[in-house]
Amino acid sequence: MMEFRIGIIPLPIHLILFALIAGFALTGKVPGEISMAIAVLAFFGFSCAELGKRLPLVRNIGAAAIFATFIPSALTYYHVLPKPILTLTTEFTKQTNFLYLFIASIIVGSILSMDRRVLIRGFVKIFVPLACGTVLAMIVGTAVGAALGLGAQHTFLYLVVPIMAGGVGEGAIPLSMGYSQILHLPQGEMFAQVLPPVMLGSLTAIILSGALDMLGKRKPHLTGNGRLQEGETDEMNTASEEITGHVDVTHVAGAGITAITLYLLGLMCARLFGLPAPVSMLFIAVLIKLARAVSPQLQDGAFVVYKFFSTAVTYPLLFAIGVAMTPWDKLIAAFTLANVITIVVTVTTLMGTGYVVARFMKMYPIDTAIVNACHSGQGGTGDVAILTAANRMQLMPFAQIATRIGGAIVITLVLIWLSHVS
Repeated sequence: MMEFRIGIIPLPIHLILFALIAGFALTGKVPGEISMAIAVLAFFGFSCAELGKRLPLVRNIGAAAIFATFIPSALTYYHVLPKPILTLTTEFTKQTNFLYLFIASIIVGSILSMDRRVLIRGFVKIFVPLACGTVLAMIVGTAVGAALGLGAQHTFLYLVVPIMAGGVGEGAIPLSMGYSQILHLPQGEMFAQVLPPVMLGSLTAIILSGALDMLGKRKPHLTGNGRLQEGETDEMNTASEEITGHVDVTHVAGAGITAITLYLLGLMCARLFGLPAPVSMLFIAVLIKLARAVSPQLQDGAFVVYKFFSTAVTYPLLFAIGVAMTPWDKLIAAFTLANVITIVVTVTTLMGTGYVVARFMKMYPIDTAIVNACHSGQGGTGDVAILTAANRMQLMPFAQIATRIGGAIVITLVLIWLSHVS
């Protein structure tokens, strides 16, 4: 039974945690120490995510992340969660700012652990259709939103940009932080507005990628079945998502403190130049990776750090954000017909442009369009869902570049522009 898990929590431990949390809540005195906070966030975060993972159909479109964020927000709004639990979660989230640690570990760990050759090849092969698709999707999406009465600036900032920001951890969270700092508005409200387009954009990309797979079966000359260009025989295989071999714990710890150091460096850049720290940190990490400034052992340690935080911290963090920083009423207000139409048009334009540009560059249009689709996906989870729907998991390295690097570029340029016009 200890190997039957709710998220990462063994079932017997999950039941014990439930009894303990309920007991503390009934006494009205929930300890405020970090151990209790970790227990509460892990229990509720993984419980909500597990519910999303076990529902048919929707589990393939990122339901775990949706449930881990939306359910706590609704439970808070309707006063279902006990007040001591709400108080503990809110105070811990706001006082510790542990989401900054999460962001640092995810961004630095993922970039440093990427294959440098994949990073270089990805830029060379996919940059043009990705850039063209991004620009055209921004223009068309903003125009459609404005025509539907949403307003050009609102459509651009809160619908179009979040779609291509790179998911939740690497996209919606740092984007909402940047908006909050520049516009002097609560981050929770910003996150509540930028999160729905991330989810709906990923769903649209999954559906369209599945349709492209069907088109590829009917017209084989349009697809390389996982290859971007004709004649390629040395494509990188699917990036490993498992930790293989022995990784010294000192390298893991070293990678962790490296992530924190780069974040602090980004924080200093924010004070000197006004650019949000997570974005500065990401580009510093990319430059370090391209300059071969980290050892292979440290790269392995960075991958372990990335995997730990993405596996063990994402859903507890989303629960904390849902409770402390995501107003349910504002979240629901974002799901309107005009928003949905704008999001679908934006993703379709992004993929369609990649398809057309690829033909001029002698690339396989279907595979290129699918990589472009990952630019509008829900981070790593969205990449997996999109490539699974398209039966092209071989494109994962390029999908990661479209999601991480493409999202970082979009966030950086938009925040620079916003800081100058606001």
